[in-house]
Amino acid sequence: MHILKRSELVDVPWKNGGGITRKIATGLSGDRVAWTISRADVVQDGPFSDFAGMMRVLTVVSGGAMDLLAPNDKMAALMWEPVRFDGALNIKSRLIDGPLTDLNLMFDPNLCEGTVKAWRDPFKGLVARPEKGLLAFHILAGAPQINAAFLTVGDSVFIDGDDAALNIGEGDAVLEIRLDYGDHRDAIKLCIASL
Repeated sequence: MHILKRSELVDVPWKNGGGITRKIATGLSGDRVAWTISRADVVQDGPFSDFAGMMRVLTVVSGGAMDLLAPNDKMAALMWEPVRFDGALNIKSRLIDGPLTDLNLMFDPNLCEGTVKAWRDPFKGLVARPEKGLLAFHILAGAPQINAAFLTVGDSVFIDGDDAALNIGEGDAVLEIRLDYGDHRDAIKLCIASL
């Protein structure tokens, strides 16, 4: 198990001034990016970057909500509710309740499959890691325990060995991120961001 504390994340301003990104982790297959996890502060309406070739799962983790406006569609990005879409989709964001922070999982569907799920109700038990892949958690609220480690909001935990012993109490919430590598199991390397 690897823990990345919120305090270890590095702020990187967007080129267009519309927010700040903090890289959390990347999965690399040689020099090819298989997946990325990052947090972003969105402070104004604006276009999303083009991530053609990647699928994207966006989850608002704090602040308000936003609409994701595509040419023929509108998706609501609400607190702790993952929204999945193609990274090549021409998206413009429209903030509803002011600035927010979101967590993004982006993955190459030719190398892996990714899913995101919010845990909000009290739970104590084991969460199985994908047989060929990675299990990660991002703390949304409270102070849940994962494998007996006490965690705080904004921390991330990566389970690349055994299953995870999850203990979520009243008022706790975590985001579960699952990556299944399939036939690429031995080719994808976990790279955790840090100072």
